[in-house]
Amino acid sequence: MKCPTCRAAVQRDGNKHYPFCSERCALVDLGRWLGEEYRVPGDPAPDAANPNADQRSRDEDDAS
Repeated sequence: MKCPTCRAAVQRDGNKHYPFCSERCALVDLGRWLGEEYRVPGDPAPDAANPNADQRSRDEDDAS
């Protein structure tokens, strides 16, 4: 297997950083997640400027 960060060969046995080759590569990957370079697909987040917008649309649907 290859390290997802640097593409070096990785041994699974005895490697506490598996699937990474080193602590450095694991931290680089963590930094990418924290920097939002990676994304997990999903539903759009509620409108941050108007947190009650979702509730209002449900209330309008219930009134119909």
